[in-house]
Amino acid sequence: MTVSPRPNLLFILTDQQRWDTTGIHGNPLDLTPNFDRMAQEGTHLFNTFTCQPVCTPARACLQTGMYATQTGVFRNGLPLPFHCQTIAHLFREAGYTTAYIGKWHLGTDEMVGPVPEAYRGGYETWLASNVLEFTSDAYQVTLYDNEGTPRNLPGYRVDALTDAAIRYLDAPKDRPFFLFLSFLEPHFQNSRDDYPAPDGYMERYQGKWVPPDLAALGGSTHQHIAGYYGMVRRLDEALGRILEALKSLQLAENTIVVFTSDHGNHFKTRNGEYKRSGHESSIRVPAAINGPGFFGGGRVQKLISLIDLPPSLLDACQIPIPTAMQGSSILPLLRRQPIDWPKEVFIQISETQVGRAIRTQRWKYGVVAPEGDGWSEMSSPNYEDSYLYDLQADPYELMNLIQYYSHQEVVNSLRNRLIQRMLQAGESVPVITPHPDLISSPMRYVLPEEIDV
Repeated sequence: MTVSPRPNLLFILTDQQRWDTTGIHGNPLDLTPNFDRMAQEGTHLFNTFTCQPVCTPARACLQTGMYATQTGVFRNGLPLPFHCQTIAHLFREAGYTTAYIGKWHLGTDEMVGPVPEAYRGGYETWLASNVLEFTSDAYQVTLYDNEGTPRNLPGYRVDALTDAAIRYLDAPKDRPFFLFLSFLEPHFQNSRDDYPAPDGYMERYQGKWVPPDLAALGGSTHQHIAGYYGMVRRLDEALGRILEALKSLQLAENTIVVFTSDHGNHFKTRNGEYKRSGHESSIRVPAAINGPGFFGGGRVQKLISLIDLPPSLLDACQIPIPTAMQGSSILPLLRRQPIDWPKEVFIQISETQVGRAIRTQRWKYGVVAPEGDGWSEMSSPNYEDSYLYDLQADPYELMNLIQYYSHQEVVNSLRNRLIQRMLQAGESVPVITPHPDLISSPMRYVLPEEIDV
């Protein structure tokens, strides 16, 4: 196959995958040998976070490089507006052929299955379902092609999508390609609130290692985590197959491969479902990039948001970055160039709450609108302090410090930084009030002059 002088791009997105499912993040179960190798050979974005821990808004951010409050897509069931320029539009304008396979979730509530062409975000080749969890099951996979015709694909769902992606990679092309491959796994199967792993996989992980936050808080962990791990393992096997296909097609040296997830999973430990909170388990995701410009990039310790990926990929393919994009390219970090990189990531939270949070290297600070309706309101003029975690001392966020007088200097500093990030994202100046039930503590936390907050 002819190698294009411009790099191809393959973006692999999983759904609801925790960062600590990966071996490179300390999981002892050897679930992700292919991801771990990809991260070690390429660029490992060690501290990567979603900007919105809900499926549709996170995907809108990835497609546009803009926060949910800018696109207006702040909850599930809202379509990506026609006026939003996506990365598919930009790659097409640059001469790429574009394709989308898998879960879209950027149409309206009525678009459960087929997605009309006008709502496909500029992708040319199409084999997808708007809400894949409603049109498929573990061993019954239905996607819809360019004409909206249902296509039933054989095999376990991860394998069915992987087979389709490999067929696309193997097809003749006279232009560089941009393929976005969007898996449903390891998201739960909505129809029965279950995590259906491939046959025989759940059994491998029953009674095995559980992350400390889940071990402490319970939730649905012990019911679901074995199946969840089995899904993660099969996803990693699919990644291995895709990387081998690229190698056999002589595309590996000229294809940028991105692997990440839209948000994490806290197994009903932080609220009544699996995400939609500002905790690490909900917002932190695995992320690695390999290929031209990313080989041997090492471990990036800076805090990276999903909103930084669109400008980074455009930059890597020498496509101008639109001024409307609100993230930053990570390439200067890899080139060791001087850059004023943000010291925190900013998270907007919807549906279960109208919430905002920032995460620094050490601290997590979040606010919630007391009267906010997370389903109908994109933002609020009024918020209240909700949580503060010292991630250095409490990495699994088991001790909320927001009520302690001892930490109010930290809270005040972080509150100001959160307001700045909200303004930078295009939001109005909010009023944020202290937690109503402040309590004393036997010690006073002194805020050192140079503390990393």
